[in-house]
Amino acid sequence: MAFVARKDFPANNFREFVDYVKANKEKMTYGFAGVGSASHLCSLLFFDAIDTTISGAPYKGTAPALNDLMGGHLDFMCDQTLNVLQPAKTGLVKAYATTMPQRLKVAPDLPTASESGLPGFQMIVWYGMYAPRGTPKPIIEKLSTALQKALQDPEVKDRLAQSGAETVAPERARPEVLRAYLSSEIEKWVPIIKKAGVQSQ
Repeated sequence: MAFVARKDFPANNFREFVDYVKANKEKMTYGFAGVGSASHLCSLLFFDAIDTTISGAPYKGTAPALNDLMGGHLDFMCDQTLNVLQPAKTGLVKAYATTMPQRLKVAPDLPTASESGLPGFQMIVWYGMYAPRGTPKPIIEKLSTALQKALQDPEVKDRLAQSGAETVAPERARPEVLRAYLSSEIEKWVPIIKKAGVQSQ
């Protein structure tokens, strides 16, 4: 994920961005790609981290929200890097920081939020492979083995890196690892969602 703002947003870096948002929360506008989206959750995590609440506008997907941001109708948003890096590189929006634990290879000059004023702030959009309940174990093992092999393929790694994504170590592509990680993510997000009073639509 990455924090981006309209191209004429006054802050020059992420630290100034945070200070400006906190100081002007009553008149700030931000958008997100629908209730419960990664874009929405990133915003909730951000507001929790800076102890600030801002009323946002839910959109039907990233594209319309990003269009409004580029048009200057929104102040900022947090969305997946693969969606906002190109507009940022061409100057249509101003990028401030990513939510990764380390800088992205495709955007080495873009700092992380953690190194820029919010120590420990991190949000990673991740993908898992799932099969229907009751799928025979041999098939699960076959799928897992194929996934581990794919994650080591240089072409796969390169294609993902170009979009701002990174592959995990093959040993993490195991059913038991995914189950444990999913549980930890649920424990992380439930309190934040409840605190924000978010309800499913």
